[in-house]
Amino acid sequence: MAMIFLRWLVQLLVLFIQSGWWGVAPSPTDEGALRAGHGEHGEPGHKEPHKDSYSTFASEFLESRYLSDDGYPFPTAPPVDPFAKIKVIDCGVTKGCIRYGKPGCDAETCDYFLSYRRIGTDVEYEMSADTDGWVAVGFSSDKKMGGDDVMGCVHDDNGRVRIHHFYNVGQWAKEIKRNPARDEEGIFENNRVTCRFKRPLYVPREETLVDLHLSWYYLFAWGPAIQGSITRHDIDSPPVSDHMISIYKYEDIFMPSTAYQTFNSPLCLLLIVALTFYLLMGTP
Repeated sequence: MAMIFLRWLVQLLVLFIQSGWWGVAPSPTDEGALRAGHGEHGEPGHKEPHKDSYSTFASEFLESRYLSDDGYPFPTAPPVDPFAKIKVIDCGVTKGCIRYGKPGCDAETCDYFLSYRRIGTDVEYEMSADTDGWVAVGFSSDKKMGGDDVMGCVHDDNGRVRIHHFYNVGQWAKEIKRNPARDEEGIFENNRVTCRFKRPLYVPREETLVDLHLSWYYLFAWGPAIQGSITRHDIDSPPVSDHMISIYKYEDIFMPSTAYQTFNSPLCLLLIVALTFYLLMGTP
């Protein structure tokens, strides 16, 4: 009697295993497979084989997670190109440069740096200055501030560097809505404002815009900004090119800053000569 009961119990256990009843609720995948095997009203239908494995589930999950409702991949943001450093090795060769500051300085160490070069019907300018506000170049016919076309790069409160167009009205720079700059780039790094932009060589005749194919005196200035608006430049007498600059002539011009102009002053040289003469001719 015990052997008969034990045999019946083993047969019952085998039936449970074969039918899949093992106390585990069917997964959504299993339910889908069951539905695929029957019609809408329970009729037998085509049953596709399904690999019930973790790898299959993981791949299906990842595919559904990174696809939109329409089944298309979500767009990703394009990579942002870093600002290409200004190459001073090209100065005087493939572009013109003006440096103001310490002898031997470059675009990252000069108080002020400007480069220019022709690219088709445009002129590309690069500017950099030791400031957290703005850096600018003006095109003048007389070396004096007033009635000048000015391009400036301004660092705003959001950390961006934007290119603006100004017109000097006396000692005041008025922003002009018409901005000829294009292909603008800018960066604020290491307490320097640096930018790059292009501007057409020829422009329709207008008071606030000059034709860059003509030669102009270049005015250099930089200073602080408040909420993206420029304020007075850092030095009382900003540097000016000593001759008219032509974009058809690539020069490499160095202008010593005030701290390095001491021994170039005629008065200073005269004092040095007088002191030397006194020391040589003084009482023994």
